[in-house]
Amino acid sequence: MAKKKVKFCCNSCGYESPKWMGRCPGCGEWNTFVEEVEIVTKGPRGAFQHSSDTVVQKATPIVKVQTEEETRINTGMEELNRVLGGGIVPGALVLIGGDPGIGKSTLLMQVSALLSQKGNRVLYISGEESMRQTKLRAERLGVASEELYIYSETNLELIHQTIEEVAPKFVVVDSIQTIHHPEVTSAAGSVSQVRECTGELMRIAKTKGIAIFLVGHVTKEGQIAGPRLLEHMVDTVLYFEGERHHTYRILRSHKNRFGSTNEIAIFEMIYNGLKEVNNPSELFLQERSHGAPGSTIVASMEGTRPILVEIQSLVTPTSFNYPKRMATGLDHNRVQLLMAVLEKRMGMLLQAQDAYIKVAGGVKLDEPAIDLAVLTSIVSSYKEQPVKSTDCFIGEVGLIGEVRRVSRIEQRVQEAQRLGFKRAFIPASNLGGWEYPEGIQVIGVETINESLRACFNDL
Repeated sequence: MAKKKVKFCCNSCGYESPKWMGRCPGCGEWNTFVEEVEIVTKGPRGAFQHSSDTVVQKATPIVKVQTEEETRINTGMEELNRVLGGGIVPGALVLIGGDPGIGKSTLLMQVSALLSQKGNRVLYISGEESMRQTKLRAERLGVASEELYIYSETNLELIHQTIEEVAPKFVVVDSIQTIHHPEVTSAAGSVSQVRECTGELMRIAKTKGIAIFLVGHVTKEGQIAGPRLLEHMVDTVLYFEGERHHTYRILRSHKNRFGSTNEIAIFEMIYNGLKEVNNPSELFLQERSHGAPGSTIVASMEGTRPILVEIQSLVTPTSFNYPKRMATGLDHNRVQLLMAVLEKRMGMLLQAQDAYIKVAGGVKLDEPAIDLAVLTSIVSSYKEQPVKSTDCFIGEVGLIGEVRRVSRIEQRVQEAQRLGFKRAFIPASNLGGWEYPEGIQVIGVETINESLRACFNDL
């Protein structure tokens, strides 16, 4: 006879406890425990199997395992291919998260259409919309294909049966928090439901070679809702980011077993869906103000792609004892560090100044090569002297004021030259071993003192 077991699970991290607790020992969050009833039955527990029941796997030396090059499937979107590592790997389980209304369902509907138009059978499962609503959204996006199947269901057993009947090569589940396993008594979206449903979909993907895309809801902190185990189970985790007041969206890879996690894809939201942005540097610089103090340009690397971005600073006197430091799109601690370097190495009195630094366009930069541009932007606003609009700054700044070497310098300078920049300030240690592009002056600097004196007259 089945027994009922009551347990409490944390909605944030999945921590389980036999009794309710106010604060989760696993993640430290408060008031996240919910009661779940688990029915315990006797019998063998189903385990994930990579092979059929008739084949028994044996341990094999890794050098004797036969492999062949996995053919990736082109999605029809070059930006998405870049983030996925070159295309979709058959049998991959991909999780896409993002804020409500950011465009997750729109992106996957467009990808489903592109894949189905190439003769691939796609099954789009919606747990949030009826089939008629899904059809209306597809018509708005101009999606129509005989190989694209839509299905509105939240019961995992029925979904499994439908996958067996349709036999698709690709499956989209929108969203994983709405799917429920009939043998799990907790509500859809709970820790147990998300874990069990994801595990079952992972087994389907691996045993049948079907690539499955899961849409995940996010919490108010921006993390994917459900247990952290969800991100560990899938092969790839993508986050769809963007500002509400901007039309473009950024798809960023946070985990990828089949490619780099540094790549980003940029899309523009238009009236009939998402449009790829093949030249993001021009997009981020098209509204740049020339000759404004506090504005500098940096050539940043996002994976294998160089992107030119504007950094803006506003330094103003303060009447308070403790000056304010605010950073948008940058690490706040990095800004504090660079301002301390300016005070110590350049003798600038910034203790009585508020500083506001922003990456224009809502982009987030976290690589060390942006240090020289941020530092120059702060000095430009503090001195009320603009830098030349054709100058570009690349380099990491150390605590003693030295400008340190950065990676992929040739690609960065080539991107700056392509967009019409005339001077590029780079670390002196990056000068040798590559050919400078024509039309741009490459200036090597060893210290911030040397760089700032070349930009400003009164230093």
